[in-house]
Amino acid sequence: MRHVAKAVWLLGIMLLAVPYAASTPAAKDKASSIVIYFKDGHQQSFPLADIARIEFNAPAESSFRMERGHFIGKWKVGDGAGGTFLITLRRDGTATKTLGSAHGTWTVVNGEARISWNDGWHDVIRRNGNKFEKAAYAPGRSYSESPSNVAEAEPTEPI
Repeated sequence: MRHVAKAVWLLGIMLLAVPYAASTPAAKDKASSIVIYFKDGHQQSFPLADIARIEFNAPAESSFRMERGHFIGKWKVGDGAGGTFLITLRRDGTATKTLGSAHGTWTVVNGEARISWNDGWHDVIRRNGNKFEKAAYAPGRSYSESPSNVAEAEPTEPI
């Protein structure tokens, strides 16, 4: 009987300790982190507060399509003449740039971001191998025609 009472007492202490352990900083840190499990069995944890963006490299097959979330943020792009400017693509489908006409709208079509500016120009940001490029189309040109210029594009920060 004495052993049963001792076991019940220990079980009660353990049950009271569980809510306390779940509220400790270590438990909170685990809840606000991402854990990556590698094929060789090891794992690594990263605090979510330290992560700005998660990107995945495109698989070898050409069926990979970029989704809308891949394009949201600020992009440093070439102007086709050796200079650069910034394009900002927002979640609500609006776009701004620091060169020429400042406002436009954008959407994803066939895995590329298509931007229509209020001055008639339209740009495309797309993956080209392991990098991105920006193709610019003059007013009156369609996406099926050759672009007016093509330059590098680089994501700089998410918004």
